[in-house]
Parts: sequence; structure tokens; C-alpha cells
Amino acid sequence: MANDTKEKILAAALEMFSKNGYAGTNIRELSASLGLVKSGVYKHYESKEAIWNALLDQMIVYYAEHFGSVEHLPSVPDSLEEFVQMTMHMVNITVHDEKIIMTRKVLTLEQYRDARACELATKHFLTGLTEMFTHIFTGMMEKGLLRKDDPEMLAFAYTAPISALIHLCDREPEKTEGAIAQIEAFSRHFIATYGVK
Repeated sequence: MANDTKEKILAAALEMFSKNGYAGTNIRELSASLGLVKSGVYKHYESKEAIWNALLDQMIVYYAEHFGSVEHLPSVPDSLEEFVQMTMHMVNITVHDEKIIMTRKVLTLEQYRDARACELATKHFLTGLTEMFTHIFTGMMEKGLLRKDDPEMLAFAYTAPISALIHLCDREPEKTEGAIAQIEAFSRHFIATYGVK
């Protein structure tokens, strides 16, 4: 029962932090949204900062399990079409999973206030993606699917425009369908340019 309450607190905190930011969220409102009094929240977490840190820990695990990470690398595709499908699967999770959307919003809002959020934003929006796709492209080159090139530079060139379009989906959700179509077109252009037939 206690674990269930802790999870509900973190879920409500994620929603509030993603809308109001850390500074704009207070424990009284968080407690009220759960039908608890403040002491009911403090029974599980000693402070707002403790909730914040538990939430960041949870975000790291959830993101790695559902999207992938340097520590949880996806399998190297066996074909160029499988690569496009893998990309689109990752994109669909990223733009449709509410928890990942809220996580991205929290990191975007808080990266300038909190050092840990800054580190996670850099990892999730840039370095982690580049590292993951460097691994994927290295493997695809070894399998003869991509022509030999600098896999890290290719990874950066591949992930940067996709990441920019995902952030567009967050800012202007009505453009999500068009952004997803543009990402797929870009992925197919990429394999037509760098793929080995």
C-alpha cells in the first residue's frame, strides 16, 4: 500500500512539475490533488527535493526501459527497412508516451535550475542519442548495411533533426502527425544516401 501511494505521489508530481515547473509546484497542492494532507506526503518523502530526486531516478529507469539508453542499447538492425522501423518505433514512443512527454517537458523547464536535470537533458536530447546511434551505425557498417563513414558524425547528423522535430511536437502538438511523416521521410532519405543496397 505504501509503495502504491509513493507511486501516486510521483505520478502527480511529474504532472505538476511538467506544467508548473519545480518552483511553481507546492506540496499542499500536490497533496490535495491526491486527496492527502501534507503530512501524508511527508510520510513517504521528507521534502519536495526528495520527491524531485525520486522522480528523476524513476525517469531514468522508465526512459531506458521504454526507449533505450547507452546502458540498454537496442539491437543492431539486420536490414535498412528494419532500421527505419526501429527509428519510427522510438519516435512513436517518444511522441505518444505521456510519461516520456512529461519527462521531456520537466527536463526542458528545469535544465537551467537543477544540475541533475541539466545533465539528464543533455544526455536524453543529445549525447545519449548520439552514443546509441553511434553503436547502431557501427554495427550496421560491420554488417555491410551502411557505407563506411564516421559513425559518430553520422549519429549526430541523424539524431539532431529528429530531436528538433520531437521538440516541435511538444511545443505545437497539432503538428505531430506532420512531424512524424517528416521524420520517416528523413530516415528513408538517410538510408538512400548512406545505405548499401
